[in-house]
Amino acid sequence: MKAFVVEKYGKDGARAAEVPEPTVGDRDVLVRVSASSINPLDKMVRNGEFKQLLKYKPPFTLGHDVAGVVTRVGPAVHGFEVGDEVYARPRDLRIGGFAEFIAIDMDDVAPKPASLTLQEAAAVPLVALAAWQVLVDRADVKPGQKVLVHAGAGGLGSTVIQLAKHLGATVATTANTRSEKLVRSLGADVVVDYTKEDFSKVLSGYDLVLDSLGGANLEKSLTVLKPGGLAISVVGPPDTGFAKQLGAPSFIAAVMSFLSRKVRKQAKTLGVRYQFVFMEANGSQLRELGALYDSGKLRPVIDSTFPFDRTLEAMAHVEQGRTKAGKVVVSMVPGND
Repeated sequence: MKAFVVEKYGKDGARAAEVPEPTVGDRDVLVRVSASSINPLDKMVRNGEFKQLLKYKPPFTLGHDVAGVVTRVGPAVHGFEVGDEVYARPRDLRIGGFAEFIAIDMDDVAPKPASLTLQEAAAVPLVALAAWQVLVDRADVKPGQKVLVHAGAGGLGSTVIQLAKHLGATVATTANTRSEKLVRSLGADVVVDYTKEDFSKVLSGYDLVLDSLGGANLEKSLTVLKPGGLAISVVGPPDTGFAKQLGAPSFIAAVMSFLSRKVRKQAKTLGVRYQFVFMEANGSQLRELGALYDSGKLRPVIDSTFPFDRTLEAMAHVEQGRTKAGKVVVSMVPGND
């Protein structure tokens, strides 16, 4: 089958290749991929940014989002049948959405939301799971709380705005001038145009900030929290909780503690908290999220769609910052562009 694989770590390390079809384990569903989508995590994995923690062995197939049709099920699989339309974020070390077929553990798979096309569904899993795991699992957002999400027009930000509103929060976001109408349509109550204003000068008293930019933006985010508030980053620096999540040895936990010492110290001084979140595959959460898409509480935001044979161009489109809003989808269906 055709796939896009990481042959070696680095910017130029991905290429198209012919690879064997996946082996289907007892608990696996084999999915004919209809569409996938591009995530910043694809670039990070390709470049080897997590190679000390996620032991991928090149060549391996890239791609963290999948929507498609089940073509085979393992003998221990229950709840899925050949012909089912499904979507998933396959677990780490078993990614491979940029391919014609992928074998996925049944616990990572969920029925595709009925209201979405396969191409729309492919834009959902990673960002929707990240939003759920930040807002529900980590922050336990309640009605009336104040949430700030940066880059609200992005794939993650646009999903977080909608889910936070569904949970009853007052939502602020940062966006540029051209994106203000979009983020307000998604539910943002307060929009700070970062081309004109410094969010840290106009916002205060927030319960939660979700940062996807890092660096100085994360440091300023700490200052808009109320006492006891929580800043969560999806780009780092990683903390000891991440090492524990991966089951990493103690020396890795020590390294994580060292990497996050500056921001944790700043947070402590301000009387607030900091956590790093690296989302995990979870089919049961995707089922809950699917119901929210079908009820109209959530909707995917798609920037553009590329045909499968232009997957590397789709990745470059995202890396070069050419995305105007939402996700870039890669489709197996001819004629999408």
